[in-house]
Amino acid sequence: MITGQSASMEDYLEAIMILRKGSRGVRVTEVSKALGVTKPSVTAALKKLSQDGLVRHERYGHAELTAEGEVMAEDVFRRHEVLRHFLADILNIDPDIAVEDACKMEHHLSPATLERLAKFVEFVISRPKGQPEWLRIFNYYFEHGEIPEGMEARCPKDE
Repeated sequence: MITGQSASMEDYLEAIMILRKGSRGVRVTEVSKALGVTKPSVTAALKKLSQDGLVRHERYGHAELTAEGEVMAEDVFRRHEVLRHFLADILNIDPDIAVEDACKMEHHLSPATLERLAKFVEFVISRPKGQPEWLRIFNYYFEHGEIPEGMEARCPKDE
């Protein structure tokens, strides 16, 4: 976690960013449903985030991100997306599981690790010919527990 906020507070910021419609903020009920938490939990979190200068929220009104809250929410969302792409598009994890796992992992990456992982994901996904051969070999290995016949020479063992 790099923002100084707890993982749950980061989730609230991200949820507000994702749920908002245009320039309008979001209601406590919307955040509650999205995160699967009680309305009092959302209200308490919004109070803390307001005190930290990350959210503007009037009781019974909409919650809106401040400029600083927006930056933090975008950072959390970026970490989430990098991890989701890595898990779903490179490791072929079921997309629903990838979303759930990315949410758990996104709060604990250092900036250096995130940047390296983001570049790796970008590199692999942007390949013009689709999935690279080494990734096809890995997927076969994952499914069968062995390197495909005839590919051993392309996957030399460390000496």
